[in-house]
Amino acid sequence: MSAPRIAVILPCLDEAAAIAGVVADFQKALPGAAIYVYDNGSTDRTAEISAGAGAIVRSEPMRGKGNAVARAFADVDADIYVLADGDGTYEAADAPTMIERLRRDGLDMVVGVRTGAPGAAYRPGHRFGNNLFSSAFRSFFNAQFTDILSGYRVFSRRFVKTFPLRAKGFEIELEISAHTALLRIPFAEMETGYGERAEGGKSKLNTLRDGYLILRRMLRFLRLHRPRFLFSILSIVTIGVAIIVFIPVFVEYLRTGLVPRFPTLIVSVGLFVAGVVSYVAGILLDAQAQYFAETKRLAYLQMKLPPRLDEE
Repeated sequence: MSAPRIAVILPCLDEAAAIAGVVADFQKALPGAAIYVYDNGSTDRTAEISAGAGAIVRSEPMRGKGNAVARAFADVDADIYVLADGDGTYEAADAPTMIERLRRDGLDMVVGVRTGAPGAAYRPGHRFGNNLFSSAFRSFFNAQFTDILSGYRVFSRRFVKTFPLRAKGFEIELEISAHTALLRIPFAEMETGYGERAEGGKSKLNTLRDGYLILRRMLRFLRLHRPRFLFSILSIVTIGVAIIVFIPVFVEYLRTGLVPRFPTLIVSVGLFVAGVVSYVAGILLDAQAQYFAETKRLAYLQMKLPPRLDEE
């Protein structure tokens, strides 16, 4: 049986300072793998240097990591995909071990959990935000991810070709993790080093802006994929406020037999009705979400995994 085809995908934006070293590291770690650099509208010599280093260079002019990865997932044909950033922060030497784990255990994804001392590549704000989002994700989606925002992952073809990627920016990792949790896709995590960027490189992340985008994306996933949970919370809050507003009016009515604050009564009744409608909407949308989840899982199950190590 022939060895599986491996593709390394490196989305890049202005990574001229690091990309030659990153390509060389992956060539050394994975001899025979195809190294793809997806130039995401760079204004420096990223594309030229990548080609000189032996990478296959392709272009996605629409800025945003999600756009570059979506293009790569659509265009590249392989059995196993390695996704990493082009800034040199991830350890290419860990890729063979991650691939071995994927094939040995019949998984569709292996996530590289970032370790190492905090530094410029993993600022305290990013580390805190990642821990916060990972904790919230575990609670909302019942999936045991330690590092949902890691950009270092190994995928099977089955995952890549059935993943309806829509994220445009750095929230792509959240979307990948949500897709995994919702379809109950088998995955594992492995620790990997996370170091400093190459001299001259700089982070494209903005802590507040990208944190807001990730939070908004997570709420959107809840609305689309767990609507009963989200709308039930909204219903409980709305009905609770309605009861709080109604109690003084009701007490006044019991005491005097009058309703002097009629507008307050109308507001409380309106809130109560809105809460009930919200709960019913959650039930209806949940049925729709289940249908779409089942449809996506059927498409996912139609594709084969790369051969396990014990099947060669």
